[in-house]
Amino acid sequence: MGMNKIRNMEQFASVSGISRPTLSKYFNDPTSVRATTRGRIEEALERFDYRPNIFAVNQNRQLTKNVGIVVPYLADPFFAEIARNIERRCLAAGFWPTLFSSHGDPMLELEILDSLRSLKPAGVMLAPLGRASDKAGIEKFCKDVPTVLFDSNIEGVGDAFVGSDNHSFVSQSVQYLTRSGTPPCFFEMRNPANPNANKRRKAYIEVMEQLGFPPQIIQIEGEGWAFEEIGYQGAKQVFRDKSLPGDTVLCSNDRLAIGFLAAAYEHGIKVGRGDDCELRVASHDDHPFSRYTCPSLTTVAHDYEVVSSRSVEMLFTLMEDRNAFKSRKEKLFPARLILRASA
Repeated sequence: MGMNKIRNMEQFASVSGISRPTLSKYFNDPTSVRATTRGRIEEALERFDYRPNIFAVNQNRQLTKNVGIVVPYLADPFFAEIARNIERRCLAAGFWPTLFSSHGDPMLELEILDSLRSLKPAGVMLAPLGRASDKAGIEKFCKDVPTVLFDSNIEGVGDAFVGSDNHSFVSQSVQYLTRSGTPPCFFEMRNPANPNANKRRKAYIEVMEQLGFPPQIIQIEGEGWAFEEIGYQGAKQVFRDKSLPGDTVLCSNDRLAIGFLAAAYEHGIKVGRGDDCELRVASHDDHPFSRYTCPSLTTVAHDYEVVSSRSVEMLFTLMEDRNAFKSRKEKLFPARLILRASA
């Protein structure tokens, strides 16, 4: 071979003197060959500076080590954080995750799932768009490939769903705000992109009525996933109209709240818990940036670690036994109130 770079396993087998079947066995599972043979292979890998095409190796397996991770909008740090946790757990278990973003587009979501079929994935973690998703298309994919849904649920689709309890989010935030000051109004998009928003509105109405307070909902215009900009423009309109019903605002999610805080600053409205503050603002999710807003944002947090680890555990169970779950599994985890300076 001279100094030419080795490009495939056949060439590596030729120069190393190790048979192609033995090499395939090693790359599928290094412990499956004898220690002396394993030492020869690893010495040859170093000597000839060869690294196999793991994708090609995977494709030759009946069950690949490929795992797909699909989220609605990877630019959202919430999805980036939970995908990072899932990816880390897959890598630690010897799987090769491939990450996709559907960018809020239901057609792209289906195209991604079709592309994943060509990778012959052992399993898929899917955070669907929810209401906007093509339910029939996703349901068909889930019947063919072990799939666990996370974050947004589609009732009856997939083998399992893992997420956070939206009622837990809202009950904690509303109870804290009413206990520590005036009852909150609820600030949300009129047509939210994420289906969790509708569940949070319903929970807000229910908890407020249970506490004996009239629900007050402020709905702002905006579509898509640019929540900070939507929250910013919506809050500016509210301030111009002087339509806030009180001095406490509970935002549907932290990204809307970040935009709300920016608009409040521009209008010279001081947010916080001090006697000199005009507004209290709280929200939901514990977005990775929420502790760095000014003031830092009081919020109710997902348990990122638990949600991601349980999602992966369920997927690994399904990959080992497609019929492990006699019926569709759903697991919701409670949220956790985090008090900061904004409320």
